[in-house]
Amino acid sequence: MAVSIMHRVTGNGLATAGALGVVWWLMAAAMGPEAYAFFIRCATSPIGYLVMVGLSWFFFQHLVSGLRHFVLDMGAGYELRTNKSWSLATFALSAGLTVLFWLFIFGKAF
Repeated sequence: MAVSIMHRVTGNGLATAGALGVVWWLMAAAMGPEAYAFFIRCATSPIGYLVMVGLSWFFFQHLVSGLRHFVLDMGAGYELRTNKSWSLATFALSAGLTVLFWLFIFGKAF
């Protein structure tokens, strides 16, 4: 149940924050170099990185949860032990993918 609720929360969060972020980015680009520099300062601030890490975790959580739902829609994985294992794995896998993603971004992995 928690994974299903998180799937909805992360989907709505990605849509809302993603739309606001893209609109802000495009407006900053259209308004000139000063506005764009302000956008970049905000995006690369500690709070900006925190938001981006959160959004990337939302993305990976939504992705892994969507794959879990896809498997369930095919009729597999309804056994209680299997379903619980997959549910716990979605949280662990999304956290691991987020860490790997940010290690890759900062050039410390691979």
